[in-house]
Amino acid sequence: KSMRAIILAAGMGTRLRPITDKKPKSLVEVAGEAMTERQVRFLKDKGINNIIVVVGYQKDAFDYLVDKYGVELVFNEKFDSYNNIYSMYKVRDLLPGSYVLEGDIYMNNNIIDTSVTRSTYFSCYKEGFINEWKLVVDDKGRVKAIDICDGDGYIMCGVSYWDHKDGQYIKERLDNIEEIEDYQNKYWDDVVRDNMDKLNVTIKKLEKNDLMEIDNVEDLEKVEDYLYSQVDDK
Repeated sequence: KSMRAIILAAGMGTRLRPITDKKPKSLVEVAGEAMTERQVRFLKDKGINNIIVVVGYQKDAFDYLVDKYGVELVFNEKFDSYNNIYSMYKVRDLLPGSYVLEGDIYMNNNIIDTSVTRSTYFSCYKEGFINEWKLVVDDKGRVKAIDICDGDGYIMCGVSYWDHKDGQYIKERLDNIEEIEDYQNKYWDDVVRDNMDKLNVTIKKLEKNDLMEIDNVEDLEKVEDYLYSQVDDK
């Protein structure tokens, strides 16, 4: 069976202005490579060629990825008024058996694992975080709950895999999106979070800097400083 990947890249990236005045956040370059392009490259390196990118803000900027890598683009026309739940709504039928990546995550290392068979959050440990989505995990590595909190722990890092059973369950919740309270302001992860007891999700613990989040210009500078320091050390 061939795996599929969905990349959510519709957002405006307002906190990365002025860089995002001219390009979508997911195409901001980190150490010379656009974040989503690096993800596409890594997916293809692992043999995942069926890649769907959900676009919105400055959608035409992604056209080159179709020519260069054969990805498919899906347009979320509500990108400026809804959170990413609507992006997932547009591609909900594709969720079972798919990887899901936030397009604005810098994948420092290629952690894509094609042998994964059950729903999995790929997660890095973070210390002293503020207002992150923390994975509450039992001793068997099963994710029991997701807490939005401050502190230390394994957090949601924007890369997950959804097996057929769980993917289908989430898809059916999204079929009735208007029944989800305040859905315009929700993330698709809220659907997971609110139904955790009905899903069977495991954690894959990663190294600290495998996945790096870039929310603002300061983050971008920090990540690039780190990457260039690694080059100097070699």
